[in-house]
Amino acid sequence: MSGSTKVNVSDRGEGGEAVAMVSKSENMRSVFDRYDRDHDGFIPLSEFPDLLAKTNIRHEIPQHVLDRIIKRADADNNGRLDYQEFIDFVGVFIYYAIDFGYVTASGPVPFKSPLIYDPRKRYEAWRYVSYMLIHAGCMHILFNMIIQLILGIPLEMVHKFWRVWLVYVAGVLAGSLGTSISDPRVYLAGASGGVYALITGHLATIIMNFQEMEYAIVQLGGFITLMLIDFGVAVYSRYYAENKDNTTGYSAHVCGAIAGLLVGIVALKNLEKRKWEKPLWWISLICVIIFLAAMMIWNVAFPSYFLPSKWES
Repeated sequence: MSGSTKVNVSDRGEGGEAVAMVSKSENMRSVFDRYDRDHDGFIPLSEFPDLLAKTNIRHEIPQHVLDRIIKRADADNNGRLDYQEFIDFVGVFIYYAIDFGYVTASGPVPFKSPLIYDPRKRYEAWRYVSYMLIHAGCMHILFNMIIQLILGIPLEMVHKFWRVWLVYVAGVLAGSLGTSISDPRVYLAGASGGVYALITGHLATIIMNFQEMEYAIVQLGGFITLMLIDFGVAVYSRYYAENKDNTTGYSAHVCGAIAGLLVGIVALKNLEKRKWEKPLWWISLICVIIFLAAMMIWNVAFPSYFLPSKWES
């Protein structure tokens, strides 16, 4: 023995209630025994990637947070957890998930929904679009609804609903496809890809109808500024802020914006056609087809890049 004192995580006051709750669960012993493959009373930390891959919350907790949880659970630093340390780990895992906002009373992420984009169920193709119908709490859906009304109604008044619908759905689809490639381990919920497509849809109609619109340059500057500020905040929060646990899917924003601009040029009304606008229309059509097709092909042709599919009967 090294002489060091073994201290359980629950003794440190962090996640104590969650640890107590977990320790009372009769199922925890069977879970521990399942991963204690050689029945020596310990689970090696090398087994944890396989264990955690079976949980939903895991994909939303950053690696540096997970490493901190494991380090605190492995109190004697021997690279393996006994049963009590395992209970401590699960309890603190739940505590961090709640404390960092991955599971909240006001807005839990609906992981089990058949509509959410689930990286382990990519074969259910509707999820690439249906994730726009669910949100993580009231504030999430309320904010997206307000932005959609502000941006969508003016477009529909001029261009009709079906044209705007094409722009919106293209942004949603591009958002999920882009996220599946840039962040292949994350779930996706919300309509931000469609919202960004509406923003750049406005840019598309300004480009195609610049001379016919009043204050076009002011509108153009306003939409670009709005988009850059929001995107900048998302990137800063994820990579540079002190709390790097931000889960904003900025890839969905970028890809939704690209699709919205290209489809907007193709689908929205051109009030007065000019010679240079026809080549731009064709370029935009070809680019959006290549853009979406390339991401679809990636999803189909490189299955090893993604998480293994979770097939259910």
